[in-house]
Amino acid sequence: MPKAIVIGAGIGGLATAIRLRAKKYDVDVFEANHHPGGKLHAKTVDGFRFDLGPSLFTMPHFVDELFQLHNKNPRDYFNYKRKDVICNYFWEDGTQFSANADEKGFVQEASQCFGESEESIASYLVNGKKKYDLTAPLFLEKSLHKTSTYFSKKTLKAIIQLGRLGVNSSLHQTNQKAFSNQKLVQLFNRYATYNGSSPYLTPGIMSMIPHLEMGFGTFFPKGGMHQITLSLFQLAQEIGVNFKFGEEIKEILVTQGEAHGVRTQENEYSSDCVVSNMDIYPTFRKLLKNEKQPEKTLKQERSSSALIFYWGISKTSPELDLHNILFSEDYETEFKNIFEKKSLHDDPTVYINITSKEEPTDAPKGQENWFVMINAPGNHGQNWNKLKQESRKNIIQKINRCLHTDIEKSIVSEFVLDPVGIETSTSSYKGALYGAASNSKFAAFLRHPNFSNNIKGLYFCGGSVHPGGGIPLCLLSAKIVSDLVP
Repeated sequence: MPKAIVIGAGIGGLATAIRLRAKKYDVDVFEANHHPGGKLHAKTVDGFRFDLGPSLFTMPHFVDELFQLHNKNPRDYFNYKRKDVICNYFWEDGTQFSANADEKGFVQEASQCFGESEESIASYLVNGKKKYDLTAPLFLEKSLHKTSTYFSKKTLKAIIQLGRLGVNSSLHQTNQKAFSNQKLVQLFNRYATYNGSSPYLTPGIMSMIPHLEMGFGTFFPKGGMHQITLSLFQLAQEIGVNFKFGEEIKEILVTQGEAHGVRTQENEYSSDCVVSNMDIYPTFRKLLKNEKQPEKTLKQERSSSALIFYWGISKTSPELDLHNILFSEDYETEFKNIFEKKSLHDDPTVYINITSKEEPTDAPKGQENWFVMINAPGNHGQNWNKLKQESRKNIIQKINRCLHTDIEKSIVSEFVLDPVGIETSTSSYKGALYGAASNSKFAAFLRHPNFSNNIKGLYFCGGSVHPGGGIPLCLLSAKIVSDLVP
């Protein structure tokens, strides 16, 4: 039986291990932490349960597929419900909008709220679907770095129509052209943050992202986002994947241009192939120090990070749902602060995720667990203690202005995760949530491939490589790797 080693038990590493077992590989997964999941982890404090990482769940069929590969019923391990509301949006002038998950309902209600014609909104969503349908076979489902990818009718069609996909304008310019209402422009601009980028820099092709929410739906996993990790970990154990927790990889062993194992502090392990689910930057800088470095890729601008306050709130807020956005009054300045000044805006856009809306046991009765996040620059040596203090004050003021409350009186429990903590706990370079930023039209092509051009038997999965960050793309990276491994 051929042997595979996977470095990292993040969502991409778990999925890769499960797929390689289906290909009859003996798989060992090494994880420096003492738990699986990477960023997709959880913590309970003072009776409040919090998901620590991703909070949005779309395209659950990619998770189901992993169970089906092994003739398992996904519902025996993992269950979820489709949300009727995507997100609740708030502006300081009192405007509120609850985004209907049904596309027709969204079009009608957005037209009424923002004064745009139903035709223009519907047309925007249709164009987003067209962009997804055209580009998914090229950008998401295949390796961009294999010549064979470009010889199918679907990918040739996508390449021919690249000029119509919005790659020559920014997402903001695309949205400005589509709508006159600046609040609706801002609502669609926020989808740039789904890959840690700026809407004023990322290409207009990203206007396909709303289709992933409305076309495929948004979901809540029973038991919270961490249940994705736990269910895949259970499956992996059942099918014979071996896990070695707390055993950090020190080096990927390469001889005569071929990866043949790894070295930890304790031992050396041999294998027929090695898959790194670790961020691509430390993979090369720490584990492949003696090998040729892909400098152009490693020097790419990093995606945004996050500053997250986990608050136990001693009351309930009926106007809030699972996902909530309180928009900045100056969105462009917010992103300039993040990507140019490497700092934080004093009027941040605030995201509030409350899983106790769906799982009442996530908070004590009559209370709520608030995951309160703002987009942040990566860790570039800033004074994070000062930034956290200032941001806490600014976030509280923002919540109070938008929701007409005095939220600080209701905070009964608190802990904070900043870019430094994200970098330390997940080895994500500079605390970037999505690896490289997508702040140029060629960014998709500049992400590191899922294989090494120079080292045979070495592969890469996860959010820092092709096709990108976020749960669906990490799962797709695992699928691409399994297709590449012989």
